[in-house]
Amino acid sequence: QVQLVESGGGLVQAGGSLRLSCAASGRTFSIYSMGWFRQAPGKGREFVATIMWSDGSTNYADSVKGRFTISRDNAKNTVYLQMNSLKPEDTAVYYCNAKLRRNTAFDYWGRGTQVTVSS
Repeated sequence: QVQLVESGGGLVQAGGSLRLSCAASGRTFSIYSMGWFRQAPGKGREFVATIMWSDGSTNYADSVKGRFTISRDNAKNTVYLQMNSLKPEDTAVYYCNAKLRRNTAFDYWGRGTQVTVSS
């Protein structure tokens, strides 16, 4: 199993920046990918970005391309989400996600961190 702990959320004005971090512990040697999802009030959880642990390849939702950057530090078992040019519609609880090589169909989740963007 893997345990995920997010940090870095907060309140920021539109146009500002925040960096989220997610530290993994447990079976970190088996990580296949890590990523970020978000859930706004009254909406379902949506994909934001993901990064492959082996080669660092990334994928982004269209809504965040060019504004958000996902990166990883394999030595620290940590994934980051640098969020620039934030918009009020980015307001959500951001959840860290991980998949292990032994079963990529199963998702591990953190508890989430609140990001609020004021207009």
